[in-house]
Amino acid sequence: MAVEVTGLDRHGHAERAGVIAGDILISINGHEIEDVLDYMFYAAESRTDLLIERGGEQLTIKIRKSEYDDLGMQFESFLMDNKRSCSNNCIFCFIDQMPPGMRETLYFKDDDARLSFLQGNYVTLTNLTDKDVQRIIDMRLNINVSVHTTNPELRVKMMHNRFAGEKLKYIRQIAESGLMLNCQIVCCPGINDGDELRRTLNDLYDLMPNIQSVAVVPVGLTKFRKGLYPLTLFNKEGAARTIDIIGEVQEKSFEKYGTRMAFAADEFYLTAERPLPEGDFYEDYPQYENGVGLCRSLIDEVHSALETAEYEGGERTVTIACGTAVYPVQKGLAEDIMSAFSDIKVQVIPIVNHFFGETITVTGLITAGDLIDQLKDKDLGDELLISKQMLKADEPIFLDDMHLDDVREALGIKITPTANDGFEYVDAVLGIEY
Repeated sequence: MAVEVTGLDRHGHAERAGVIAGDILISINGHEIEDVLDYMFYAAESRTDLLIERGGEQLTIKIRKSEYDDLGMQFESFLMDNKRSCSNNCIFCFIDQMPPGMRETLYFKDDDARLSFLQGNYVTLTNLTDKDVQRIIDMRLNINVSVHTTNPELRVKMMHNRFAGEKLKYIRQIAESGLMLNCQIVCCPGINDGDELRRTLNDLYDLMPNIQSVAVVPVGLTKFRKGLYPLTLFNKEGAARTIDIIGEVQEKSFEKYGTRMAFAADEFYLTAERPLPEGDFYEDYPQYENGVGLCRSLIDEVHSALETAEYEGGERTVTIACGTAVYPVQKGLAEDIMSAFSDIKVQVIPIVNHFFGETITVTGLITAGDLIDQLKDKDLGDELLISKQMLKADEPIFLDDMHLDDVREALGIKITPTANDGFEYVDAVLGIEY
């Protein structure tokens, strides 16, 4: 495969060596370039010989640079290839539970191992070949794997992919090569919880120390599950039982390897009505992006911020809108802030998710429509704070395609999105801007 050079970094190595837009990059140091991984891997060398096709003729361009310096070539897409979509039909897939009519990108099922290495996405390995896995090993690419179960037959059932069970061999092959794996398990009551979860965690424990971490997260169910596999949510008892099962492998892993390996998502503790673990329990928060330890991290950072925060701005009232699951946590933080500053009043309003259904309780899936409907008749004070998780990463657009400015106009109030960062959180409550 060859790829067209669509642009060049000004004064970059490639431009200075004579590469021009429209050239076709065939190989680097004799290695064919199929995608961005090949490009990054082979272009890292200090002596790079580019085989280029220009006007139907091939020519070699030699570049000498510092090791790992970028060549400065641009391509039509980041991957230099199409994204690899998911070949599974998982019984718990959230995308299958979304309503029609949303923006097209929300329906794309990504399962691309290259994006796992580059951006931290989780992949099932089901669309990989032996050659793909060997390339991952040869290039020393640490990836994140959606395991769900190590029972081959059950994995086939859960993912509706007849190859899902046999592809489990790749997890062992990658781990035994010395690469580190982060794993996740979407846990479904009556399917892969209980003894099946215990089996999966113990099988992953057998691959230690090359399993860096495992997140166990509860299945999320929307109101749009018509015609899909019948699933249920975790209740208080089931959540508590899951925490205890995870605790079994945590105990032996910590004793032998100094790490707990597996962690339950915050939702399990909130559903079980159990206290959140202390900060050191989460070690270096390896599964933070999977919703593991977010609440504890925020609590500890808010308390640290309050130790040095100062406020002399007079009376101020702010409202915090959040998902129903974290309402008790947010309510406790509001009380801590008001105890520290007598002029500050913080009210926390839990937003019921009517868009996806009341069973969706996380903050990140709250839509603009639900915010407007449930806040429009309330006295919100001087400012409304929402989580940045409600918005697209690159622009202030909610899941229902409404703009943040639309919500500001509808509610007639200043709205500030905040990160899951306790220091930023306290500053936002106090009205401190930078």
